[in-house]
This record gives sequence, structure tokens and C-alpha cells, in this order.
Amino acid sequence: MATTTGSNTVSPSAVRAAYWPSWSVDNFPPSAIDTNLFSHIYYAFLSPSNVTFKFELSNSEAKLLHNFTTTLHHKNPPVQTLVSFGGGGGDPLLYATMASKAGSRKIFINSAIDVARRFGFDGLDLDWEWPQGPKEMINLGRLFKEWRFAIQKEARSTCRTPLLLTAAVYFSVDFFVDKVYRRYPVGSIDRYLDWASPMCFDYHGSWNTSQTGAHAALFDPKSNISTSYGLQSWIRAGVRPSKLVMGLPLYGKTWELKDPNVNGIGAPAVGLGPGVEGVLHFSELVDYIGAHSASALYDPVTVSAYAYGGTTWIGFDDATSTKVKIGFARAHGLRGYFFWALSFDLDWEISKQASKAWIGY
Repeated sequence: MATTTGSNTVSPSAVRAAYWPSWSVDNFPPSAIDTNLFSHIYYAFLSPSNVTFKFELSNSEAKLLHNFTTTLHHKNPPVQTLVSFGGGGGDPLLYATMASKAGSRKIFINSAIDVARRFGFDGLDLDWEWPQGPKEMINLGRLFKEWRFAIQKEARSTCRTPLLLTAAVYFSVDFFVDKVYRRYPVGSIDRYLDWASPMCFDYHGSWNTSQTGAHAALFDPKSNISTSYGLQSWIRAGVRPSKLVMGLPLYGKTWELKDPNVNGIGAPAVGLGPGVEGVLHFSELVDYIGAHSASALYDPVTVSAYAYGGTTWIGFDDATSTKVKIGFARAHGLRGYFFWALSFDLDWEISKQASKAWIGY
């Protein structure tokens, strides 16, 4: 099915993507990426100046950006590259301020396009976490529209392929559990983005230490905080499935159990478990499970995995839950999937399972 981005009609291709944390360069350089498993890799992250809204890059950043695109474009096979702006550590006020006025939006957009072209990126990605109210959502819609038009104008004037334009978004089309209700600008997202990437994880974590939780559950029989609900909320709102890329975590969340003998999903807890703020990368949690002889189980109700040993409890995605989630995405006609974050895997175990489930690789 063809999709429309502004006035251009393009045929969508499947997206098997992952974010590469630029701070992992010393331990996990771009040259270490197995490009057989991916179609798109995001560079995470850049942020503009909070004064000028332009990207003012240091020499070291410029060198890293150039190395990233050059390396991945010369891999066999090559992958497409996108530069992502923002991230979980980004300042949401910066993006809210930038998006609030036409002048600052234009400065940001032009600078972003310049960065992408200067360093050879194939696309641009916005990871604004999160617009805080209805007005900011309206401004986000304006930003996407103006950004798409600027991309098209630049492509026509330079006779180059238009840059991709994507965005990482909340797992649901609306923030239905927050104190301030707001909803994404669906019309703008469906029309002007190549795809949107719902972050289908972090449903449970350090903000609730009283019980364990499947932080990326495909299904939740007790609430609407689940990947199935979130993705279908986007589709019901009017975003075509071919414009949605499902987020998958390459990390787990940990808790300290109140009673080691009560150790299922939703078991009483008294605090966070091992890891920084109760988070272990997939490679770390596999090592932990092995070193502590923890019991690991797959839960078909939520489509998630968990492990427990002593008072430690870890919720995560394993090869089985990943395969089922990919099947769900394909069954609903989604464009593909992405991982946060590429360097967290262990010997490509989960990345290989996802790619195999999607294309049979």
C-alpha cells in the first residue's frame, strides 16, 4: 500500500531499526554493528542550543557523526542512518519553547536539515519526551508540517532524495494516565511523517517500587497500559499501520521482592533490584541470571519474561516474547520495529530473533 508524505507518494519498506547510543562509542563503535539485522540505525542523540535553536557541534561530535554515517553506509549490507534529536535525557522545555513560534521552528528545522546533509544522514528523527499539554501537541503538529515542507523544498532545490522524517512517541496516542490529558496530532503525524515509533516499554519501573511489573507487556489483563492497547489506540485514532514502528526494549527492570516465595508478575516488592535505578541491559541481566542461578520463565498472558532468585526479580523480553510481538506487529500491518538500544543486546541474540521473525533471516 502506498503512503503519502505531504505531496509525495512513496512505497513503504519494512523497518528493522535500532538506536545507537553515541556515548557507547568506545565499547561499541559503529563498525561493530551487524547490519544484516537492521535496515535503519538512529544516532542518539543531538540537541540544539537552548538559545539559538541551532545545532552547534563540537569537533568531536562532528567527527563522530561523520564516522557513524560513513561506516554504516560502507557496511555490507549498508543501512540507512537517521540522526535523532532529544531523547529521554533531553530538555522537554527546550523543544516546547522551540516549537512555540514559527521563527524558532524554522531555525531548528533548517539547522537539522543542514546537519543531516553535511554528515550524510538519510533522515531525521525527533524524540521529544514529552509535550506537556494540548498547546504543545498543537505546536508539535505545526512543527511536523513545516519540517516536511522544508524537506521537500530542499530536495527539489538540490535534486536529492528527500530526507526521511520520523518521531519517537508515547506508547499510546494519548496520555490517559497523566494528570494533564493530551493527545498527539494524529493528522499531522499520519500525513507528514514517514513513520512514528511508539515506545512500547517502561510501563512499570522506579516510580512504583511496591510491586513487580512487566514493563513491556504486550497484553495486560488488568489495565490498558500495554503494547497491544497502545498500538491499537494509534490505529483507531487514524494513523495508518504502515506508519507505525513498534518499540522493543533490550533491557529489563528489577525489583527487590518482599517475599522470595511470592515471585510472579505483580508480586509485592520493597524496592528496586540491581542495576542503575533498577535497570539492567539484556547482556547484564543474562549474566546476572546465570551467576545467581535464577529461575527464568516466559509468561504467555502478558507475553513477557521474568526471572527471580532470592529477593531479586527481573522483568524483560526474551527471544520468545520478541518473536510473538513481531508476529503481532506483522498481523496488524505495522511498518516494522525498533530497539532501544542496540548496544544492550548479547551476541545479537534478541536482534537476530526479531529479524528472523520479521523476514526469515
